[in-house]
Amino acid sequence: MNLDIRIPIGLLFVTVGLLLAAFGVISDKAIYARSLEINVNFWWGLAMLVFGILMAFFGLRAPAGKPATAAPSDEELGPRGHH
Repeated sequence: MNLDIRIPIGLLFVTVGLLLAAFGVISDKAIYARSLEINVNFWWGLAMLVFGILMAFFGLRAPAGKPATAAPSDEELGPRGHH
């Protein structure tokens, strides 16, 4: 099974980011008086959402079956064993 760890992590961050941003939108504005009237929930939810989308995108974009840090094989190195 070739499951890239970025996909479930990305989906987790997308889910939590959506929930946090939605809470920031519907919550009472009075609770942000302590944070200089900055809607911290909305902005961090948005940041988590963007991060999650990027993680899922790069996880889905990666070629399946070949690790990103694979060492070159003997055929790729050639007859002398170096490039």
